[in-house]
Order: sequence, then structure tokens, then C-alpha cells
Amino acid sequence: MEKKIFVLDTNVLIHNPQALFSFQDNRVVLPIVVIEEIDQFKKGVDEKSRNARQIGRFLDALRKKGSLQEGVPTENGGTIQITINKEITATASELLFMDRNDNLIISTALYFKNKYPESIVTLVSKDVNVRVKADCVGINAENYETDTIKYDEFFTGWEILDVEPEQYREIEEKGYINNIFGDYFANQFVRIPTPDNPDKYTILRYHKGRNQLYVIKHYTGQYVYGIKARNFEQEMALDILLDDSIKLVSLSGKAGTGKTLLAIAAGLQKVVEEQKYSRLVISRPISPLGKDLGYLPGSKSEKFNPWMQPIYDNMEILLSSHLDKNKPNSNTKKRTSVNDLTDYGFLELEPLTYIRGRSLPDQFFIIDEAQNLSPHEMKTIITRAGENTKVVLTGDPYQIDIPYLDSQSNGLSVSVEKFKGEILVGHITLDKGERSALADLAAKYL
Repeated sequence: MEKKIFVLDTNVLIHNPQALFSFQDNRVVLPIVVIEEIDQFKKGVDEKSRNARQIGRFLDALRKKGSLQEGVPTENGGTIQITINKEITATASELLFMDRNDNLIISTALYFKNKYPESIVTLVSKDVNVRVKADCVGINAENYETDTIKYDEFFTGWEILDVEPEQYREIEEKGYINNIFGDYFANQFVRIPTPDNPDKYTILRYHKGRNQLYVIKHYTGQYVYGIKARNFEQEMALDILLDDSIKLVSLSGKAGTGKTLLAIAAGLQKVVEEQKYSRLVISRPISPLGKDLGYLPGSKSEKFNPWMQPIYDNMEILLSSHLDKNKPNSNTKKRTSVNDLTDYGFLELEPLTYIRGRSLPDQFFIIDEAQNLSPHEMKTIITRAGENTKVVLTGDPYQIDIPYLDSQSNGLSVSVEKFKGEILVGHITLDKGERSALADLAAKYL
């Protein structure tokens, strides 16, 4: 028998069907109860149901190559097996209620541990309670972490750099400096304090091709559809949002840091004012906070309106600010509304439910609350981007409303980590709250 045996829980496969093939040359065991649970999910139209059907297709293809009960070899040298054993060890029957599926899965892992004592048996589950119970009966249990990142080492997109006075003068004279300071990722920012006044600073961005740090040029303090940056983090964010060569921008941070507002402001600036893109498309996952409202009557747009209310709030702020900055003394000019932008074809509010299969060329595409997407869902969405489309992801990895996703495994965090260093990609983590003093305190202490 192999040195390592991995028993998979249902939620691992529902989270990522490719998990079947993620354990290299080891043996992967699926208890028959896992197949029965997956069968209950296959009839829907959501991501969970699609994953359940994909697992069925994977297993059916393996079945044609050999007996799943005995184990089918995979291309990477491992084995995938479905076990239908009914043997329950005395330990399991004494400690666990065998009428619960989770306990039957734990019992299967315990059975393999006793049958193959020379092998290392591990139960893989994204359910923390299953892992705790498995540990209580002597089973090694782990979370599925193939697509997770260490959030403590999360890429922020910027860092502080101290330079010598003569180096700072070179930056002021040339607008750039050759990189002799260390390794940076493409489009990473550095904040350089002024030598004679630490409260003042200059922001530079790393150019990977030339190996130079140059003073940011796309945002230089100007109004962007009625708003200006309030801190250096927002200056960095606006610089990559306004740079058309950056095709994927991710903004993460706690509530009130301005992620969504900055993204929409840049989108309106590029679509309405500069006409660099044909349309601004804004979408967000449909995931309620607390109990769901249930069925909502009306058309697609009427059903979607409650979920898009945060977008409307930000749009109203921007449209009002834009009018005040452009017509400060006008009391008669009609303010452009969200409906006007939609009617003119500048704006589209689209539920992510209907994004599969679409192609979005020449558009400024914002995905709000992206932390509520799985890595697979994120891949599906980003691959919708057509020619000359810019994708902007915003979200807070600590505000997740989807089971089995956390700050390490959600689509936003994984995308930031996987894409860092690509010349078409930019990221900024915003930390300073600007919504209000009260909102900042709530984000900090609650």
C-alpha cells in the first residue's frame, strides 16, 4: 500500500473538482457516502451544482479505465478509489453517531488507518468541525490548501523605501531612478519619504522591463470624476486604475477604504469622459448578509436592484461630486442619473449569475465583493475579458459570506498572489479608512 492515503470530504470536491488529481502519486479515497452527497447537488444551476456534475464526469471517465472499487491509476502516478466498506471499528462506534454522513467519512479514514498501519492516512476537509472530530479519534486531518495563500504574507502592492538625499535629488531631476534597492514585482509601488520632511513623500512605480522606479504619472492629484485621492494608498490605486496598459487591477482592504468608489470613479472617467472603453460593467456576487429575503418578484433588473444598492450609493456620490466640480455655480443643470447612464449605454449592471459564456470586449469591468468568489469562479469571470477590456476586482478578504471560503482560499486573495509580478496586473491593499471616523473604528475593533 502507498505511504500516504488521503480520504476526501464532500466539501473539498464541491469547492474544487480538480482536487481529485491534486495529491500527486498518493492514493485518494472517496467514501461512497461522498458520492451520495454529491448526487444531491447535481440538479441546480449554481457553481456548486456545476462542480457536482463535473465530479461525476471525472469519475465516469476513470471508471472506464478500471475498477474504482479497487483503485484506478492516474497520470501523475497516484490512485483514485471509491470505497464501499461497511466495517466500522469499535473506536468509531463508541465515539461517533454512525447515522451522520460526516461521521461515516471519519469512520472510513479510521478503517484505512487500522487496515494499513504502515501508511499515513489523512482526512482532507474544509469543515473545521470534521477536522476536530477526526483529530479526537486519532485521525490526522487537514484543510484543503492547494489553492490557498498565507494571508499574513499577503502581497500589499507597495512598500516604504528610504533613499539617500542625492538619490532623492536624482528622482526629482529625472523623474526616475535605476533600481539598486532590491527585487520588486512589476507595477509594485514604493513610497519614498522626503529626506528633510518625513511627512511629505514621493510615490514611484516599478517598471520591470527597464528595472527602474519612476514617479507615478497617471494620477497626479487631479479630480477623477469629481473625487480626489485622500491618502497615498488611494493615489497608488488611482494610478493603476487610470493606466490603460494595466488590464487587471485588484483592490483589497477593510470596509471604508474607498475600494469601490475609486474603481467606479475611474470607470466613469474612462468611459464617459475619455471614452477609452465602450461601457462600464459592474457586477457583484449575490450573497446576502444574514437571512436571505427569499424570492423577489419582477424582471431581472428589479430582482438585482437590492443587491446593487451599494453600487447605487457610490454612483450617487460620484455623480453629485462630478456636477459640483464641473458646474459649481449651476442650480438649474439637471444632474445625470444612474438610469441616464444606463439608457445611454455607458453603464451596465449585470449579475454574475449570467456571466458564463459571455465575451466582454472594450469594457471597463468591475467585480465588487470579489472575496465571495471561489478561485474557479474567479477564473470563469476573468476569462470573459475580451480585447481592450480592463478588469477591476474589489473586496475585503475578511468579510466573507460563503461557506468553505476564507481569507486564504477566496478568489480575490488567490488571484492577487498568483498574478503578482505580471506586467498586465496591478494590486494595492488599502488600509486607511476614509468613509467616516465611526466606520474606521468599527472596521478596527469589531
